Amino acid sequence: MAKASGECKETSGHLRKHHLATWQEEGDGLGLPKENEVNKVTSPLAKSWPHMLFKNPDELVAGHIILNDSKASLRPSALSPGCVRANACRNIFWEPSVVKAAIATCGGLCPGLNSIIRGVTNNLWFQYGVKEIYGMQAGYNGLAEPDLYPPIKLTPTFVDDIHMKGGSVLKAGRGGFDAEKILDSMKGLGVTVVFLVGGDGTQFAGNLLYEAALKRAQLISIVGVPKSIDNDVVMFDKTFGFDSAVAEAAEVIRNGWVEASSAFKGVGIVKLMGRDAGFVSMFASMASDIVDLCLIPEVKVKFEDILAHVDKVVARKGFMVIAVAEGAGQEFVSTGEKDATGHTIYGDIGTFLRDKINEHLKPTGGRTFYIDPSYIIRSAPVRPIDHTFCARLAVDAVHTAMRGYTGVCVGPVHDIIVILPSKLIASGKKTVNPKRSAWQQCVQACGMPHELAGYV
Repeated sequence: MAKASGECKETSGHLRKHHLATWQEEGDGLGLPKENEVNKVTSPLAKSWPHMLFKNPDELVAGHIILNDSKASLRPSALSPGCVRANACRNIFWEPSVVKAAIATCGGLCPGLNSIIRGVTNNLWFQYGVKEIYGMQAGYNGLAEPDLYPPIKLTPTFVDDIHMKGGSVLKAGRGGFDAEKILDSMKGLGVTVVFLVGGDGTQFAGNLLYEAALKRAQLISIVGVPKSIDNDVVMFDKTFGFDSAVAEAAEVIRNGWVEASSAFKGVGIVKLMGRDAGFVSMFASMASDIVDLCLIPEVKVKFEDILAHVDKVVARKGFMVIAVAEGAGQEFVSTGEKDATGHTIYGDIGTFLRDKINEHLKPTGGRTFYIDPSYIIRSAPVRPIDHTFCARLAVDAVHTAMRGYTGVCVGPVHDIIVILPSKLIASGKKTVNPKRSAWQQCVQACGMPHELAGYV
């Protein structure tokens, strides 16, 4: 999937260009659409749930909420205008009787994909009366070429228990993006609402799809639901799948602890997902609370400092546990190679640590135990706390689409689901900041020295 580059000037206040009633207007799109004026259809929810609390369409979540903020310079300025809440409103843009919807899961697997599919389907069906819902197979491939990847008709019966399984019932897929072909196929199917479930690359492509629809004035709501096991999507508090990944990773770390603590001078090494961001390793280390060293891509270390810490911990406890993100320590294992898509081919830091520390310990009777659970974690079923988060995202993605927004994503800002332009979401990657309190908490929980914490 293509990646964003360069500075993004989009802000949370640029939504006039992202509403189907105002997207063709001249200008920079700054400001909000006046939904109370342009959304002329009464929502079916106003009839079926007359006592329900509906949101004002111009309700905003403050981008920055801390007074006397010690980290003010680190906050994203793009959120300064405030963020529109993604929730049910009394008036909507789309007449439900003309809506046909499609949903695709793009990129790799992630816990919660089936929960999103289920939530979108059930909300469209039961709350808005939309009964034509296509599950597009293999991500953008199925959106572009539905003849080769036949759509699945989604119904409440079909999605009833899919959240109990890992993976995606729609066969998540990489590549296949072709904006013109996708818009043509959606037009042929009569689709007016598309939900794109995927990471920053998926949402970058989703913005290109929105721009192509804007250019040809094809009336279609394109709403993204960002996913990332690594939690590296910018602007939003977190992405679905992350909590499940941390829970699974913490269990594997406990396995490493059992192995290490059951051996003389044993060192358990667990390699976790995280090419460029160490959030999974960091939070799994804190969640298990039995890790002595957490290595992440954002913190460069010296190998002699690692060995010195190993010696100290083993001498004190008799064993040790290390959690390492797959992108950490590339200065020791760099391949200098790139794959066909231009991404760097990372060296295996896990086996490097296993072999080098094993070699270091062997003369004194110690040894390492190495576990690499990466694909087990990403294919795991969603955890309950993550499923409830997915349900929130799915419901509000549907509300956002029915209100007429397009080229946007939904996600949490200060734990409230909001609407942001997809271009903003695809503008970069979120990484662990070693100077922030979360990493400091991890360092203290692990008992790591300054040399391995990035403070020297």
